[in-house]
Formats: sequence, structure tokens, C-alpha cells
Amino acid sequence: MSTEGSPTPPTFANGTQLFVRVVALAHLFAFSSFWVQASGLIGPHGVLPAGQFFSMAYKELGLRAFYEAPSLCWLFGSAHFLDLLCAAGVAFSLLLLAGYMQAVSLAALWICYLSLCSAGQIFMDFQWDSLLLESTLIAIFLVPWRAGRGHLGYEPPKLARYLSWWLLFRLMFLSGAVKLTSGDPTWRSLTALSFHYQTQPLPTPLAWYANLLPLWFQKASCAAMFAVELGAPFLLLAPRRARHAAALSLIALQLLIALTGNYAFFNLLTIGLCLTCLDDDWWRRLHWGVEAVREGERGVPRRGVRATATRWFAAFSVGITFFETAAALSGTAARSPIVRTVAEAVGPFRSFNDYGLFAVMTVERPELVIEGSDDGTDWREYSLPYKPGELARRPPWVAPHQPRLDWQLWFAALGPSDSNPWVGTLCEKLLRGEGDVASLFARNPFPDHPPLYMRAVRYRYEFTSPAERTRTGNWWRRTPIDFYIPPVSLKKEQ
Repeated sequence: MSTEGSPTPPTFANGTQLFVRVVALAHLFAFSSFWVQASGLIGPHGVLPAGQFFSMAYKELGLRAFYEAPSLCWLFGSAHFLDLLCAAGVAFSLLLLAGYMQAVSLAALWICYLSLCSAGQIFMDFQWDSLLLESTLIAIFLVPWRAGRGHLGYEPPKLARYLSWWLLFRLMFLSGAVKLTSGDPTWRSLTALSFHYQTQPLPTPLAWYANLLPLWFQKASCAAMFAVELGAPFLLLAPRRARHAAALSLIALQLLIALTGNYAFFNLLTIGLCLTCLDDDWWRRLHWGVEAVREGERGVPRRGVRATATRWFAAFSVGITFFETAAALSGTAARSPIVRTVAEAVGPFRSFNDYGLFAVMTVERPELVIEGSDDGTDWREYSLPYKPGELARRPPWVAPHQPRLDWQLWFAALGPSDSNPWVGTLCEKLLRGEGDVASLFARNPFPDHPPLYMRAVRYRYEFTSPAERTRTGNWWRRTPIDFYIPPVSLKKEQ
């Protein structure tokens, strides 16, 4: 048994295989979640049809479009193939989860998800989508390159394991660093969490209660978050006790975040990365996992295709992501021609990334409410399934599912309508009675016929106080701000 200071090097078979299973789960959630929304979002009659996107990309870029938007949809189309792509993703996720043909399954998942991300346009443009692609690519080098079933006794190549730690380091350290380098006053004054719980995209029911915590507690929580995000990553290469403490503190942070906000599979995937830092001796103390790495499975050959490919991939990945990290931390580095060239070269593959959520805290919560009318006077509200709308509806638990339209409308509300023309397209699709688009809403107030008029009203939403909630039963209050899209109707055909 390996202990602190023991001459026997630690092994990481259990944590690494658990991480691979987490990647499989994340893909299962990601593909199945998008599958039920694909028709309404990017189907032939969706908000942003993928077929039109690929046609316009080719018209504008020519052959370069194949590089800028890598996708199997170029070969097989984007109508029914989207369903096939999601089905393949679910199948390979289950295969990987069961431990069969791990390297092949991971490679297939990377190709399928990259194809879906390119087709998904703004609806598949979240940091956890990029994190899933990068994690999947690294995981290919963590598993056995052979057919059959993988097992918990396989010790991954040390170099590949370091790549997963480097990814975890960048993900967490940059999440803390960009909050300070952005110059945002709420992060620097430690008051950001006093706004965060009610302004985040999809809060959970516990966010309402967290919003009531006193300011001193919010500041202390913010300081503790910075201590974990900025300090723990540097302990990942420290002796095992410090490394384990760092990994467990990062896991605790992710669990706390998940309690108050719905962030799809982001928290799950980050926890999975943390598991690779816990050695097999730690798992044995929990009476979990294999007793020892199987004979012949410790380490990997120093020669051969596998070893050569791992070294080349590691050199390329670290080199690229070092530039990405420098650009995220320094405006001077970001303006460097070398950094820009590197970013443009690898950007379309979304697998060598910089990270940093909530660099600037949103201190108010504007929300778009889509309304329809038959006469321009009596307006009825379209209700989305998860984002704040009806004042009495409790904030939902929805992760690891991600309602992509709900999320994008949160972003759209933060800016002007001319920066988000797709919202106008959404209204047009509802005016035309497109059933696939209407199916994205929890309540369609015009089930028998499309309305004659549409509008999008921007409101300011806030959590109610305890007294107000007791009196009214509402979780939210709202104040109108402006018309994001004023009343519009379809032009009559000439």
C-alpha cells in the first residue's frame, strides 16, 4: 500500500476510470437533452435551421467552411441526420459507460458531439460543451487502446493523467482569475454573490433562500470561493495529502454551486476531473475499487504507436492551451498575432480552450417574455418550461438537462434586440404556427391557431422578500422595462 513518503509510486486507476464513466454520463445527458430540443432549435422548421446555416457558410467561405464548422452534417445532411447523430451519441455513451471499446467510443463521441456543436450554432456554444469535447479528447489517451471491456485496474499513462490535471488547473484557476482581471467591482469588493443567486440564468429553489443570507456571509463565501479557485489548482502537483485536499475542496465547491444553480453537466464533469487526482490508496481506504493495479497494467510502454501519439498530443495540447491561458490572463497576450493565429487555427474544434465563467457579474435580471395576440389588445404569454416567467412558479431543478432556448433568452435579454436577431426569428416562427418551435414552450396560449401579433417584453425580475412571498405566494416580482420587440405581424402576401 502506498503512503506518504513511500517508495512505491501511487497509482490512479480507480479515479481515472471513474472520470471516464463521468465523461460517458455527461455525453449521455448532453445528447439526450439536446435530442428532445433539436427539431425546434435547429431542425428544418426550427429557430435556426442547421441546413440553412451550412448552406450560408459554404456560400460565404467556400471550402473553408468545412474547416470552420467541422461536422458530419456536411456529408449526411442536417434534417433526419440530427436524430441519427443524437442516437449515435446516446449509444456510444452507453457503450462507454459499460466499459466496452472505450477508446473507439470516446473517439466516436468526440466526432459526434463536435458535429452537433457546429450544427447547433449559438445553442451549442457554452463553455461546458467545449469542456466536454476537451475532456473527451484527453480521455482517449487515458483508456486502454484495445477492444473489449475496460476495467478499474488499468493504470493510465502518467503523461495523459497530467493532461487531465492541466485541464482541471486551467478550468478552475482561470475561473477565479478572470473575475479579478475583468475589473468587475462586485468581484473585487466581494459583493458579487449578493447579486448572483437571483441573476444567474436558471436558479434552483435553494437560490431564493441563499439570496436572503446577510452581506457578511455573502462576502465570506466569495472570499472562500476565490481561495479555492485560485489556491487549490496549484496543489494538484503537491504531495498526496495536499493534492487530495485540493481535489476535495474543488468537489465541495462544485456541489455547492449545483445546489443553487442549474448548470447542465458542468459540475458533474468538473467533479469527474477532480476524481483523477485521488490515488488508489485513497479509494482503498474507502473500501471501494480494486485492491491493486493488475499485473502488467502499471504504466505504459515507452515505445510504440500509443506512447508516441500520447507524447505528440501532450506537446501539442499544452503548447496550444498555454497560449490560450496567457491570452485569458493578459490583454497584451490576447492581442499578440501568434495567439490570435493559434486561436483561429484550433478554435473550430473546441477542444483546446480557455475558461472562465461569470467574469463580470450581472447585477440585474432582465427577462424576455414572449406574448401573442389575436387583436393587438389582449396579450397572452408563452411560458417556457424552466426560465422565470410566471411569478408564482418555483425555480426548478433541471440539471443535468439543459433547456437551450431558456438559456439563450437569458443572454439575449442582457443586450439589444439588434444583437440577437434570432429572437425576431423565434417570434416569426410562432406567428407562422411552426409546431416544432412551439413545442419548446411549456404553455402555448394559441394551441388551435397561431396569433396575428407577437411581441417580446423585457421585464426586470427580482426574488420576492419572505414577507411578500408569504402574502402573495410568489417567488418573483417583476417590473416592465421596455419592448424588446414591439408588436409585429406577418406581412400580407401581395
